Amino acid sequence: MFSMKIRKKKENIIIEEVKDFLLSQTLECGQCFRFEKLGDEEYVIVANNRLLHIKQENDTLIFYNTSKEDVVEFWVHYFDLDKDYKKIKNFLRRKDEKLRPVIKDKWGIRILNQDFHETLISFIISQNKQIPHIKQLVENLSNTYGKYLGTIEGKKYYAFPTINKLGSLTEEQWRDLKVGFRAPYLLDASTMLSKRRLKVNSFFEYGNRIDEKYARDILTSIKGVGDKVANCVMLFSLGYSSSFPIDVWIKRIMETMYFDGKEVEKEEIAEFAKKMYGEYGGYAQQYLFCYGRDNNIGK
Repeated sequence: MFSMKIRKKKENIIIEEVKDFLLSQTLECGQCFRFEKLGDEEYVIVANNRLLHIKQENDTLIFYNTSKEDVVEFWVHYFDLDKDYKKIKNFLRRKDEKLRPVIKDKWGIRILNQDFHETLISFIISQNKQIPHIKQLVENLSNTYGKYLGTIEGKKYYAFPTINKLGSLTEEQWRDLKVGFRAPYLLDASTMLSKRRLKVNSFFEYGNRIDEKYARDILTSIKGVGDKVANCVMLFSLGYSSSFPIDVWIKRIMETMYFDGKEVEKEEIAEFAKKMYGEYGGYAQQYLFCYGRDNNIGK
């Protein structure tokens, strides 16, 4: 399955010889919102009704108070540890020399395999918000309507609410969570999901085997979901590795690095990314986004 060494030590599971992965870069590059930093490369993560305390020491991952079965069957895939990122990075470096310093700096990013429902709702919430505020809104939603999972270092953690629970909320209840203008969008999305309408159910029936354009059309049929949110959902939860989300930041980064600082339409950037990166567009986007953000490119 993967070449890393895995063993049990008391109540913890240890994975050694982890390559091309840095916990902080992966969690803090804008693709997920249910994490809390405890220390240097040490985090609490909530995902798929699971609560995890994890720490990285060089090429070793420590999963605290977790079963080997849970690590092998869920967390390895969640962190995308069973994929060959050396191959992906080599392809991108050969294809685009401008990515060489980018990948060198952001070498530890992997794309998480997240829950579809949570990713969709979270990225609808994310529109025109900074990451700390998005995290707070998603946490408030979970604390209010989610199942209690446990306590770590004195803080209680709750699962993301079930889609049936979200489907029962009124627009007023969404507004009470301080989501503002997004309330009707969240109402529409959660209603569609909870009632398992045919178009949305296509994801569960066919997964990422359906045509990328058709998948995007399904998502953008939900009120308030544009191409950017749709591409984020497709990349971070549905396995469409060619998806290239374009927000204000990535637009400016791409304009600065590839278009001589000239303003261009998002459609032109999307076409450029498709031709340049192909099936690995999503990986290139994450490297570029995090590198550009941390180095104030295009700010």
